[in-house]
Amino acid sequence: MDRKFWLLRGLRFFFFAALFVAVATFVTQALWNWLMPSLFHLPVITLAQTLGLLVLSRILFGFRGGRHGGWAAKKRAWQQRMAGRMEHLTPDAREKFRQEMRARCSAWGRTAAKPAEAPMQQPA
Repeated sequence: MDRKFWLLRGLRFFFFAALFVAVATFVTQALWNWLMPSLFHLPVITLAQTLGLLVLSRILFGFRGGRHGGWAAKKRAWQQRMAGRMEHLTPDAREKFRQEMRARCSAWGRTAAKPAEAPMQQPA
């Protein structure tokens, strides 16, 4: 491949990247100026403010994108790891582990019940 081919390919990439950023900025500005002032009484924003808002959101929420799998993929991987660990346990050890987890996690997300108070013993 010659140098001219790579130069044209690079220029085409930068052109389409700039076009994508411009379209995303215009769409975001249009949506903001259509919804936010009427719903939340926020000011109308300019094109530069919209681009700054997009860059700030990218910095705050990360550069990863959505391709690395979401929470469901991580949950599935965790379940597979736990299943692999459980395979190596004896049936007695497996049941003991399950009972311990039920005891620890059964009240998770709910208000824990107060332990029953021991009846007061009167001195004899």
